[in-house]
Amino acid sequence: MSQIIRRLGASPRDRGSTNGATCPDIFELADGNFAIIGTDVTDSLDSRLPADAARADYERIVVITRETLVRAKADIPDA
Repeated sequence: MSQIIRRLGASPRDRGSTNGATCPDIFELADGNFAIIGTDVTDSLDSRLPADAARADYERIVVITRETLVRAKADIPDA
């Protein structure tokens, strides 16, 4: 498994999570991929995916807050 090399955006604490109850996060991995910590909503959204979208059995649909992604925007590479 690839190593985490950096967080993208502000930490959950910097976004106001002081009790660990809501900690969405985005990490860049050494292999160039990204790891996301979010709320698993696979059961509720799987049947609502667009016709041209698919999910493998080993994949999950996760939700992160808008603030998490917006605050990570500056750290997301263009290429």
